[in-house]
Amino acid sequence: MKSIKPTQYTLKCVATGREFADEGWTLDDPRCDVPSLVRTSYAVKQIDVRPDDYGFYKFCDWLPINRMLEGSSAPVTYKSEKLAARLGLNNLYITFNGYWPSKGVAMSTCSFKETEAYSVCARIDPNKSDKVLVVASAGNTARAFAKVCSDNNIPLLLSVPSDNLSALWFEKPLNKCVKLIACEKGGDYFDAINLSNIALKSPRFYAEGGAKNVARRDGMATTVLSAVTTIGRIPDYYFQAVGSGTGAIAAWEANMRLIEDGRFGSNLMKLIVSQNAPFVPMYDAWRVDSREMLPYAATKARRDAELIDAKVLSNRKPPYSLAGGLYDALKATGGDVMVATNAQLRRAARLFFETEGVDIYSAPAVALASLIKMVDEGRIDRDACIMLNITGGGERAMMADKEVWYLKPDHVFPLTPDADDVIAKAEALFE
Repeated sequence: MKSIKPTQYTLKCVATGREFADEGWTLDDPRCDVPSLVRTSYAVKQIDVRPDDYGFYKFCDWLPINRMLEGSSAPVTYKSEKLAARLGLNNLYITFNGYWPSKGVAMSTCSFKETEAYSVCARIDPNKSDKVLVVASAGNTARAFAKVCSDNNIPLLLSVPSDNLSALWFEKPLNKCVKLIACEKGGDYFDAINLSNIALKSPRFYAEGGAKNVARRDGMATTVLSAVTTIGRIPDYYFQAVGSGTGAIAAWEANMRLIEDGRFGSNLMKLIVSQNAPFVPMYDAWRVDSREMLPYAATKARRDAELIDAKVLSNRKPPYSLAGGLYDALKATGGDVMVATNAQLRRAARLFFETEGVDIYSAPAVALASLIKMVDEGRIDRDACIMLNITGGGERAMMADKEVWYLKPDHVFPLTPDADDVIAKAEALFE
């Protein structure tokens, strides 16, 4: 296997601009007294994309990592012909994340969440971590982290809602270093986060960090790096469905690095992000130009999450308001938040399969439905350069003629769990 040297970079607080060293797993600036993301500032300013046999790590210049891990695949970007013709667009580029070997992309979990997992797990210093990584997920992220940690023998505790356990399918049984706890039926992603936060009170565990982890965002940013280095320029528009908005924040950050690179143009892509109705808390806040999220009762949020096809988009507490979050990204790029219904996303998914020849998940179908809507409304110039981020697909081909294996929870907890019980049982899983 090829190897790389640890990437050289510093961290910068978005709110204050303070630049400081990464101590190994820094998630925020301890000197900043307001909610803020931190960003990476890489020593290499012009990216040197490695050959395809580096997999995902072909973009290692702009990944905050210590090593390469086994089994990765990079996003692939291509110019659409049939879908573009159906929509009347002349410069539609599709960045595909999933399983489509004939296109050169082989993410076996079929989701761009692999870009997060391969980056985050490669940020871990294998000589220093004697603790267990904790990841809360609505499904796809858990599947990606489980695969990467299993293949590379990294201890992992997952927390997932019981209603989303069907997303935890795999080609083979996992390494015993991966364990799963779940909140009972009727819970949502926020309940899974709450459960993981209780486990994290034990010194045995450490948090992956979600949107605050620069490795997660910079891993997701490889979708934009794939698009821009393939097209040769920064697109005019970027379309993606969002649950937390972390991928769109990552796209904005990558865009700014590419401007600094100097070879791909100086424009900011308009970020067009989409939610699946009726679960639309970021759309509601954006429509009234509110930096703060609006009140969203837990019972209504859980009910709305049950109704949507794209369950992975059901994050009640996204990184929207903080400095460097989605609100700032949308403002900086002149972006917008769109909404698609289940019926609209299902039509979009069928259209993608008819024209491009591969199945896609509900979340990227939400993004395509929003693109269709904007084209129909005449809001996009037909010659504009458009990047459509297909964040997951190819599951039919991946599962064809295969028997899949499902990860079962080691423990299921009530929606209001006893903290001591959660901690004791979670610790016991790794004894």
